[in-house]
Amino acid sequence: MKFQFSEKKVRLPGNVHAYAEKKVMKLARYFEEDAEALIVFSVEKNRNKAELTVHGAGTWFRASESTSDMFASIDAAVTTIEGQIRKNKTRLARRLKQDAFSRTVQEETSFVPELDEDDLSIARMKKFYFKPMTREEAVMQMNLLNHNFFAFRDEDNGGSFAVVYRRNDGGYGLIDDTE
Repeated sequence: MKFQFSEKKVRLPGNVHAYAEKKVMKLARYFEEDAEALIVFSVEKNRNKAELTVHGAGTWFRASESTSDMFASIDAAVTTIEGQIRKNKTRLARRLKQDAFSRTVQEETSFVPELDEDDLSIARMKKFYFKPMTREEAVMQMNLLNHNFFAFRDEDNGGSFAVVYRRNDGGYGLIDDTE
């Protein structure tokens, strides 16, 4: 697993990075060697925040945890991602490493920057390859990322552009390209 660390408004000693790497390596059994982990450390309102993003097997996992202790935040983020993997075990089985679920996982329990109302400029641009997937896979990916929407190429509609989103009533919606 490849690691990348980032620190926002905080300088941390190397032992925090080493601890995070050791804890995140627990997730390596689910992924092939080319998996990548990004860990972003920050301090907000006297809370230590650890944001963990893992990309492997064509799937993204994201967790953000904030506690009074950075080590506890790291532990909580890793536990959250383990929970996401466990929760979606059957759906993810064909994507993750062959023997990912052979060992028993121990049972444990949107960052959006504020913008001025008048400021309509684009603050950040991202480019993505929209992988063709089913609507169910898109909903699962949206939930794994803990996002409110997810854009994808809809296999059920000939690869057309579509967006799934979480509705206020708890259900899911689909915005589809009509030709």
